[in-house]
Amino acid sequence: MSTTVAVGNAEIYNPRKVLEHPEFRVLKEGEKPGPEANIAAFYNPAHEIHLVEKPRPKPGPGQVLLHVRATGICGSDVHFWQHGRIGDSMVVTDECGSGHESAGEVVEVGEGVTQWKAGDRVAIEAGVPCSQPSCDACRTGRYNACPDVVFFSTPPFHGTLTRWHLHPAQWLHKLPDSVSYEEGSLCEPLAVALAGIERSGLRLGDPIVICGAGPIGLASLLAARAAGAEPIVITDLFQNRLDFAKQLVPGVRTVLIERNSTPKDQAARIKQAAGCPLTVALECTGVESSIHTAIYSMNFGGKVFIIGVGKNEQLFPFMHLSANEIDVSFQYRYANQYPKAIRLIAGGLINIKPLVTHRFALEDAVAAFHVAADPSQGAIKVQIQD
Repeated sequence: MSTTVAVGNAEIYNPRKVLEHPEFRVLKEGEKPGPEANIAAFYNPAHEIHLVEKPRPKPGPGQVLLHVRATGICGSDVHFWQHGRIGDSMVVTDECGSGHESAGEVVEVGEGVTQWKAGDRVAIEAGVPCSQPSCDACRTGRYNACPDVVFFSTPPFHGTLTRWHLHPAQWLHKLPDSVSYEEGSLCEPLAVALAGIERSGLRLGDPIVICGAGPIGLASLLAARAAGAEPIVITDLFQNRLDFAKQLVPGVRTVLIERNSTPKDQAARIKQAAGCPLTVALECTGVESSIHTAIYSMNFGGKVFIIGVGKNEQLFPFMHLSANEIDVSFQYRYANQYPKAIRLIAGGLINIKPLVTHRFALEDAVAAFHVAADPSQGAIKVQIQD
């Protein structure tokens, strides 16, 4: 273990080691790799998405080699492919592996690893902080703020959408027999939603609105229902997503957002649907107009909790927030949520399985990305399974 600490995760998982390896190559379109080949879905600065073949790694001290069995495509994966960046700090500058919503099977363990053995089934927490006592974020349990984090699939680090993946033993979470690999990979978006529920201060009986019925909005809906929120209103631009939300939680109240309507008018419709003053908004889109709508839908003293990511600079209705004592809070990834997510799924309090609407084999990952990126396909969560 001392070797792992001394070298540092950024060097251990240095993406150049893969890109400069003689076995690394981009597969030709239509090329069929072998069943043991370590293939992965990569994007690059030219906004291309393709399969690559890379070396099968060997676990070092404190590491575990995994056969990744299920990986969901996140909106950030699609964004890195199509736009090449998220903000100023996360920029695609070379070939970069995608995927961070994964679960898999332990294949081999490295020196010093005693808590895992071949055949163990695990959810993979993709954000690996430095874990050093000198790091304030890690020492105080807010490791999502670690400045030296290796977050797999955030450039430059390669992701978990691959057949064979190396991971630090401490950042894996055991899956009970009753929890599938598919559910294990859904623990990542559920962890985002659970962090939002926790940091928003949502309590039993709180009336809330959830803005956006994408995967995070729907996971937040399931979590809010399990937490006892009532009533729950959910909004979206697409009726099919609201219909999906209604199937997930029949008691939810839905509001279809009209593109040409003002945030104040949308808020009036949300309040009418709720039938009582709303005290919490979980904003899952990051879109400025949606954030304004959430703000105007709040009662005096309410809280708007922004989970979604949006453009770098936005305008807020400052005086409305001030005169109504509305708090606005934000979230960056998550910390300490995976064990909770697994318990909630295993215990039957959250049924996350319906979120997966499309499934593809690893060899068809490129086609999976095109489905995930096309709203007309009706996908909620596209998963790649191996």
